[in-house]
Amino acid sequence: MTVTLGLGAAMASQANTLRMAEASDIASLDPYSVTESNTLGFLHHIYEPLVRYSADLQLEPALATSWKLVEPNVWRFELREGVSFHNGNSLSADDVVASIKRAIDPNAPIRVNVPTVVDARKVGELSVEIVLSTADPLLLNYLTTVYIFDKEWMTENNALQAIDLRKGEESYATTHANGTGPFTLESRQPDAKTVLAVNPKWWDTPQHNLTRIEFTPISSDATRVAALLSGEIDLMYPAPLQDVNRINATAGVKVLQAPSLRTIMFGMNQRDDQLHDSDIKGKNPLKDVRVRKALYQAINMELIQKKVMRGNSRNSALVVAPEVPGYDAALNQRFPFDPEAAKALLADAGYPNGFRVGLDCTNDRYVNDEEICQAVVSMWARVGIKANLTAQSKGNHFQKMLGGGSDIYMFGWATLPMLDTFSALAGFLATPADKLGTWNPGGYSNARIDSLIDQISGELDEPKRRAMLAETLEIARDEVAVIPLHQQPLSWGIREGITLPQTPDDTPRLWYTKVN
Repeated sequence: MTVTLGLGAAMASQANTLRMAEASDIASLDPYSVTESNTLGFLHHIYEPLVRYSADLQLEPALATSWKLVEPNVWRFELREGVSFHNGNSLSADDVVASIKRAIDPNAPIRVNVPTVVDARKVGELSVEIVLSTADPLLLNYLTTVYIFDKEWMTENNALQAIDLRKGEESYATTHANGTGPFTLESRQPDAKTVLAVNPKWWDTPQHNLTRIEFTPISSDATRVAALLSGEIDLMYPAPLQDVNRINATAGVKVLQAPSLRTIMFGMNQRDDQLHDSDIKGKNPLKDVRVRKALYQAINMELIQKKVMRGNSRNSALVVAPEVPGYDAALNQRFPFDPEAAKALLADAGYPNGFRVGLDCTNDRYVNDEEICQAVVSMWARVGIKANLTAQSKGNHFQKMLGGGSDIYMFGWATLPMLDTFSALAGFLATPADKLGTWNPGGYSNARIDSLIDQISGELDEPKRRAMLAETLEIARDEVAVIPLHQQPLSWGIREGITLPQTPDDTPRLWYTKVN
């Protein structure tokens, strides 16, 4: 959907600078050190992949102009001529090979986005082959977030080795950037402001008219809305649902809304023999499917949808949205909200009086994230579950969660970048090992799902592939591997005079943006 509003007098004074605000800062300037969607989406303005998604989420050439299968597990890519990095170095096959090898390093979190890639090799100055462990129908989708680095720049700055932000690791690439994208890094003040300037030597024909982007994290919903209404910023996301009517009633600004791909869920610690924050000692109640189902059935999603999400979310029984290939509508039936059934399940599992458990949530990442968790705490209390809520910024939350420090934790998944159900399987339903299960700190494990994942990853017959995807979704639903909640809505606030495409992956692509 593309929306254009009229010209505002205030915009005239801003020339072609776009001032945008998000609820939190990007995590790093190194796109291989993190897999968080907002960070990767912002860095796409600086760095570029071989293949990218267009404004209507179709695959299209970027730094590669063509590709073909030369063997079932070998793809050859021809690179674009005349592309330069921001420091003036020319793009070559050596850069792509070094980047792919860095991305598949065992220490690189981004490796989960390229699970079948095992090697890259130079064929010519502008020709590269990528070698896979098996035939893979999703390689091009995977490559959309593997941004290409300048090998010489990495070598000069000791940044060839991948780092993992979750471990607190940093390198020169954490705070500096040198891509080929439509914008260059002008300045970076973590948690304060990041400024991009237009790249006048970009290889592509600009469809935008921006000269500068100013990005400011503003965690407070009220402050972010006030900044939009006062004209201090031009674009904000998310726009708090409770403020949508007020924004739309204000001249010169509007909220853009559309369905999102992102499913919000609760993951649970099914790995440890004892929880971190519980009055149950010596065993872990969350290993019992009856307990997990009790937690599920104690949550009134209809009430959350109506009261917390103002009717804008879409409740879900599955871990993927209807728009994602592999989704099966026949399986999208939630276990009913039933507190009495939840109590009976807890009693049957040996917890008639419930128990205490830790609940970790973000307060700046998802739409109304903290409010959802506060509502769930009250609902669980009705069946005897005393949840100790910790709501904090996404940086602290994900560090704790992915480090295995949470009992129950909130997270969201949009299946990006591959736009396929396999993303959820590989990311958080697979038993953690090597490149799989990197977003499964709770340690959910099912041998049948692991076997299916292995088969699906190389299956080129689409009907057979879809049938196996459905089986995994059914197992995960029946075992309450996670507790799906809903798909959150897209909600962007914009000032008049701005034209930009709003895509269901909730990623502004500012190289399509115009300020009139």
